[in-house]
Amino acid sequence: MKSFVLAFAGFTLLLPAVVPTVQAQQNLNPIRAYREAHEAPIINELVALLAIPNVASDKVNIRKNAAKIMAMMQQRGITTKLLEGNGPPVVFGEVKTPGATRTIALYAHYDGQAVDPSKWADAPFTPTLRDQPLDAGGKAIPFPKAGEKFNPEWRIYARSASDDKSPIVAMMIALDALKAANISLSCNLKFLFEGEEEAGSTHLEELVTRHKELLKADVWLCADGPVHQTRKQLLYFGVRGVVTMTMTVYGANRGLHSGHYGNWSPNPAMRLAKLLASMKDDNGRVLVAGFYDDVVPLGVEEKKALQAMPHTDAELMREYGLAAVDGAGRTLAELINEPSLNLDGIRSEYVGSESRTIIPAEATATLDLRLVKGIDPRKQVERVIAHIKKQGYFVTTSEPDQATRLKYPLIARLNSGDGYPAVRTPMNLPIAQKLIAAVEKAMGYKPVLAPTLGGSVPLYIIERATNAPQIGLPTVNHDNNQHSANENLRLQNFWDGIEIFAEVMAMRW
Repeated sequence: MKSFVLAFAGFTLLLPAVVPTVQAQQNLNPIRAYREAHEAPIINELVALLAIPNVASDKVNIRKNAAKIMAMMQQRGITTKLLEGNGPPVVFGEVKTPGATRTIALYAHYDGQAVDPSKWADAPFTPTLRDQPLDAGGKAIPFPKAGEKFNPEWRIYARSASDDKSPIVAMMIALDALKAANISLSCNLKFLFEGEEEAGSTHLEELVTRHKELLKADVWLCADGPVHQTRKQLLYFGVRGVVTMTMTVYGANRGLHSGHYGNWSPNPAMRLAKLLASMKDDNGRVLVAGFYDDVVPLGVEEKKALQAMPHTDAELMREYGLAAVDGAGRTLAELINEPSLNLDGIRSEYVGSESRTIIPAEATATLDLRLVKGIDPRKQVERVIAHIKKQGYFVTTSEPDQATRLKYPLIARLNSGDGYPAVRTPMNLPIAQKLIAAVEKAMGYKPVLAPTLGGSVPLYIIERATNAPQIGLPTVNHDNNQHSANENLRLQNFWDGIEIFAEVMAMRW
């Protein structure tokens, strides 16, 4: 009998292991058997993590999350440490496998988007089990006890149930199942769990650069994002970059009575609406000059993968209640590979029963600019600023004083973050082919291959520091309400994730 070693906290834990059996090689059935025998405690561990609030600005609870994850890792014999900087801590873990010459690193984030409890059916940090999706009339049900079975179509509702806490737990359970099945790891493992991704990963680059030797790996796998809309497993080979910008347009230096001053005092909300409308045509094509410049085109393999992706646009339109979509007839998969300009929201004055009959003093909008390979974040922001100036606006980065207000009839205050660029890994790399085969083995079918994920993950920061390829391995359901109220996790996706991570950890190179 062979053995493998998990080292941590100054001592070594020796775990028995054998070469995978034929049964283990066929969809890792021992992994499934382990999960089926331990569903209640597995879910309990996930629920305990979900119950800790995790908005990045909540420093106390963010540290509670980090401490909880470290304890979970140490329980599995993973060497852990906190990478500390000016922002939330990054949780790092490492498993060294004797004789291994390869290292796989896995990335996920433990922070989540902010919540507005009034828009949730359940308290966002009180995980709730429902027998169906909410929009299908799902009812809250008790969590089964040890020995009782979970329906794979049930869903857990909680902030970060999908984005990104469940993949973290799935990785831990995969290690448990491999140990129980006496299946040895094939490589060294590293884990990087970030606590600031939803807040822009502002401090990640400094930490990753400072610890780049520690983070060296042959490949980085990112667990962020959903599987394909067909429910088929997805591997993505690129992520879009992102940069946000906030603009404020001004009217009078205070709100004015709409009866006394209407038709005379300019309305900044109307001005902002007109300014935003000038940025896109009726098909959603961005009209900012140069917005699509510098894009690195897809290669031959990427174009083939794009063409092979299942067509789901008609089904998605029905699911989301859309009679028409942007894009002038191009598919969602195609459009994801282009830069985009999105209006996140507008704020001016109160509406509905809380409205007041005034001309607002100012109006503010926040945009997110999604970037693809080749586009620099700062340059894209400058293009938008140039467009705003072309509409006649004086652009400033500070609150205008009285002199500025009297000098310029159109004023826009613009502020933006640094953002980060896109990253894209070639699909024909040997490690990419190994991963495709491993996922196919775990799931029993070839995964959907996507050149680019629609969302943004700071993989460029890791790529620049480590020079390692970056590949996405998401596991959660596409209809998880990511970033919105009533975020949820379909249990079958969680179960699949455990098997997939186990297969990847045990695959032979």
